[in-house]
Amino acid sequence: MRFLLLILALLLPAPAIAQDMPPILPLRERARVQNAWLAERLDSVVPRLMGEQRIDMWVLIAREYLEDPVMSTMLNAESMRARRRTILVFFDPGGGRPVERLTVSRYGMGGLFRPSWDPAAQPDQFVRLASLIAERDPRRIAVNISPNSAFADGLTHSQYEAFMAALPEALRRRVTATDALAIGWLETRIPAEMARYPEIVRIAHRIIAEGFSNRAIRPGVTTAADLVWWYRERIAALGLATWFHPSVAIFRRGAAEPLEGDAAIQPGDMLWTDFGIAYLGLNTDTQQLAYVLRPGETEAPAGLAAGLADANRAQDVLLASFRTGLSGNEILAAALERARAAGLRATIYSHPLGYHGHGAGAAIGFWDNQAADPRGNHRLRPDTAWSIELNVRAAVPEWGGQEIEFRLEEDAFFDGREVSWLDGRQTEFHLIRAR
Repeated sequence: MRFLLLILALLLPAPAIAQDMPPILPLRERARVQNAWLAERLDSVVPRLMGEQRIDMWVLIAREYLEDPVMSTMLNAESMRARRRTILVFFDPGGGRPVERLTVSRYGMGGLFRPSWDPAAQPDQFVRLASLIAERDPRRIAVNISPNSAFADGLTHSQYEAFMAALPEALRRRVTATDALAIGWLETRIPAEMARYPEIVRIAHRIIAEGFSNRAIRPGVTTAADLVWWYRERIAALGLATWFHPSVAIFRRGAAEPLEGDAAIQPGDMLWTDFGIAYLGLNTDTQQLAYVLRPGETEAPAGLAAGLADANRAQDVLLASFRTGLSGNEILAAALERARAAGLRATIYSHPLGYHGHGAGAAIGFWDNQAADPRGNHRLRPDTAWSIELNVRAAVPEWGGQEIEFRLEEDAFFDGREVSWLDGRQTEFHLIRAR
């Protein structure tokens, strides 16, 4: 029965709040947009990072279906996978000349990298790579090996061994493991991406709003699990993807813990979702709250509204703590101190956003660790997108003083001076009628 209700809900006319959903591009147009972004990024981001880090050559090596996290984002929309073994080489010749882009493979990667290997002339791919490097004689050769970041640790052991075995000793000594190029590439957002990112977040917001409405929820019948799968079906129906399975929880007066799974949504419940989509190669990550009205109610109880407002205040405190050059740990400490001074019982666990939902860059706290963490040592850079994720605990008078976690997560952009919301933030509950 619940399955039939789910299908019917997807077929019903969308509520007014969802009718201004931004148009979603067909696949061919998406590819055009993403390829244009990639070309611009390769022309601008890579040379700047190599110059900053004083790296002459950057070598990325990946095998099909085991792509380096960085290489996965450097494949044009039609390539999609590393073919057999794909090797990408960036070489900065200095003197203001353009960074050379080569691929030691049979393919040109959408015309973005020059094919530089003829298997008929040299069957051994690594020998050819070594000869290309020797011809250019770089002083520092960067590879993606890092004990600190999975994003910069994409070179597998077998490929590293084969690479090093092919190099003469003099060049072998110039190979350096670094995470700065990989993280810098992944965390940096270009203006063309940021022109679209608010629209991507708006789509996510509209889907959340649809789910937190009587289109998807029939109080007393719909369960938390039903709503989770409604979200999954809605994402698929729109031709989008998600990078994680959505979460839905029910906060109920008298319940010691949030309810999930087969628990039915009832009037008087506060609902929470953690939700993200993947579109145009970029990800969203959002947590919002809803309230199911009791008969005769027109708004959420004042205590719940006050808790949401406290979570908004904690967001403001965190955003005010962003400074270029500070580490994630330093931002966390400053924000927690300010939150305590404001009387807020906040827990902060925010993270970069972009090519990945939990993206490369400076971690700002973890839900299970509010102290300094090695993953928070990276320093904040401009032109980065963020998931501002946190919760505030507050007592709800209407619920007999029961303490509730008010969990919020919204997406934002740091331009080097200030943080701005990509598509606003939640300041009022989504309201669901009891029917």
